[in-house]
Amino acid sequence: MLTRRALLATTATVAVTPLPSFAATPRRAAPNLFVGTGGDGHTYPGATLPFGMVQLSPDTDVARWDTCSGYHHGDGSIMGFSHTHLSGTGIGDMLDVLVVPTRGPLQLQPGPIDNPDAGYRQRYSDEHAEPGYYRVTLESGVRAELTVTERTGWHRYTFPKGAGHILIDMAHMILDKWDSGPLIDDGSLTLHADGTLTGSRRVHRWAKGRRIHFAMQLSRKPDRVAFYGDDDAEQPKGATSVAAKRVKAVLFFDDAGAAPIVIRCGISAVDVAGARANLQAEAARGDFDTIRRAAARRWAGTLGAVSVEGGTADQRTIMASALYHTMVAPTLFSDVDGRYVGLDRQVHTVPTGQRAYSTYSLWDTYRALHPLLTIVAPDRAKSLVDDLIRQTQQSPYGPLVWPLQGVETGTMMGWHGVSVLAEAHAKGIPADYAAAWPAIAKRSFDFSAPDLDNSKGRDLYDAKGYVPADKWFESVSRTQEYAYDDWASSKLARVAGAEAEAERLLKRSGNWRNVIDASIGFARPRFADGSWWKDYDPIQLGHMPKPWWRDYTEANGWQATFLNQHDVYGLIAHIGGDAKFEAKLDALFTAPSTLPKNAPPDISGLVGQYAHGNEPDQHVAYLYAFVGAPWKTQKMVRRLLTEMYKNDPDGVIGNDDCGQMSAWFVMSSLGFYPVDPVEALYVFGSPLFERATLALPGGKKLIVEAPGNTAITPYVTAVTWNGRPWTKSWIAHADLVKGGTLRFTMSATPNPAFGRAPADRPPSFGRTLA
Repeated sequence: MLTRRALLATTATVAVTPLPSFAATPRRAAPNLFVGTGGDGHTYPGATLPFGMVQLSPDTDVARWDTCSGYHHGDGSIMGFSHTHLSGTGIGDMLDVLVVPTRGPLQLQPGPIDNPDAGYRQRYSDEHAEPGYYRVTLESGVRAELTVTERTGWHRYTFPKGAGHILIDMAHMILDKWDSGPLIDDGSLTLHADGTLTGSRRVHRWAKGRRIHFAMQLSRKPDRVAFYGDDDAEQPKGATSVAAKRVKAVLFFDDAGAAPIVIRCGISAVDVAGARANLQAEAARGDFDTIRRAAARRWAGTLGAVSVEGGTADQRTIMASALYHTMVAPTLFSDVDGRYVGLDRQVHTVPTGQRAYSTYSLWDTYRALHPLLTIVAPDRAKSLVDDLIRQTQQSPYGPLVWPLQGVETGTMMGWHGVSVLAEAHAKGIPADYAAAWPAIAKRSFDFSAPDLDNSKGRDLYDAKGYVPADKWFESVSRTQEYAYDDWASSKLARVAGAEAEAERLLKRSGNWRNVIDASIGFARPRFADGSWWKDYDPIQLGHMPKPWWRDYTEANGWQATFLNQHDVYGLIAHIGGDAKFEAKLDALFTAPSTLPKNAPPDISGLVGQYAHGNEPDQHVAYLYAFVGAPWKTQKMVRRLLTEMYKNDPDGVIGNDDCGQMSAWFVMSSLGFYPVDPVEALYVFGSPLFERATLALPGGKKLIVEAPGNTAITPYVTAVTWNGRPWTKSWIAHADLVKGGTLRFTMSATPNPAFGRAPADRPPSFGRTLA
């Protein structure tokens, strides 16, 4: 089963300073790019632009789950600097085109992390990162600086006086003890007459069969170039190219320290010509410092979408860091000429003015990251929606799951691209949603259509109303996630005029009931004959040993019980009504925080059996509002905001998952959260700051005020919207994006009357209790 568990199972001086362009607005904190690089956050500190194609960052290791991003804070050495990275994922890949500036004897292998002297690894110091720029001093004395445009990486290496060399390692990649077969089966490097070095490789790691191509130019001509093939076999003297599986090139400089060496490198997933075109379009003019300043301005404008006042200095930095991490993925995937590799493995061209993207961690990001973008970056949300529709049409599997670099990995359960589309339509983002419907219909109803792990058992789900636990692994989560996607797809079916199919999907979206045993009030594995798992313990993840895997996806019975996001009132009734459901929520947060030995480390950040470090339950604290007890939501949300995030490398309690953990913090610290994104509304929680200002299109602003808000005032006693009393415990997206002032009155004691009336509770499944 392919889940985010990686197919893998020093202390540097960290200096983080504000962007120069922020100097005029001292209340705006600068992001700390090292937040999430320690612990299990799996982020990287290097240079990228908002949603950019290039992520130019240092790599410290490739063989541990800790280093899915290639970097882990606290590792004592750096292998080099590669051009592509994943942010916060639980599976590793990428790390393309490693550049290693160094001195001394030539070494072609990195060596082990516990013995940097045995290879080209280098210890380091004076590490510094800010949006769009990274700097470090290597033990060879080389000062390395990195910056980027969207599709090119810029390196500036300042060597000490004397000889030095730069290794280009195309064999560098994430490794895994379970890998078999050639992980790279095609590689090449060529030095052209104009001095440009180009290269390509095909990689079979997570996104199996993906290709990467590059074109690189240097500010100084090397005195000698050597090429190496498989087993580090040196090519004949004077060779200008090499073709093998694992290729390398070394650029030698007799006096590397004579002047800084600047490298400009364009990349493309299409071909070398695309990489050359990207390089020419984005790096033909300007110098390193000009590019760095442009990157800083770009980030200042993007991060300026949200500013906050109040809270602590650390909380403001956490907010800026979280916002930054919500703006690095999905990543640009189309070249300057609009070409990209579709999920059918064919080369396509986007319409003029549009873009293709990769790195959609949809099982995670549909929950809060995409909803956040509809508020703070609606133009980007529109661009992503257009791309999702186009790639849904092109994929042999229909709605997107977890596409990476032109490959549908099928990671995690369901096909949650439909949630992002249905949400965008509900929020009025214009797009050709009907164009995606045929592919969605095929995924929903054609059980002979090709499957990946994420969609197994659809036929049984349709026929029986659930996926039997004796037929397919992770059956409980499958049933619930398929039901949510049916809910979202029913909305898109209506857009396409497919009313009968919409009704079928709507009815089928109630299948979640069939894996929640009302007699015990828990999500429970169910077998093909209709019986339940008898020796049931909600702490356990499964009823059978490997290789059957588990009954839940990165969850157990406790956590899966509350997975339902779209029919909350149906779930409340199924559990036994408001009082029983509220008590069940209380029990979730107060149960012993014990897990079985086979629990994946994704289940982290425990409060009772609630796991904040993983996505399935990240909406659950907000469910109290649906039983008229939003004060309990307020209490728990404030606790999670203050306990689960820190201004430190291990400041994210679990994998950041392409910004979802960060998006939860941003949304929740503003005081509201999308329990069901398709419903296009937000449930109130507990704002963290005294004032937040969100820049909206057309010069409008959304201001969220909580005067006098402090650590001891987590409770909301009253709300006003544009000066008028607001008794509801929620607000619609359509209201917020008009702009205005949302004002919370905060208190150290709760107001149980606020939001208690049925008419003031949030809608769910298109229904209200009014």
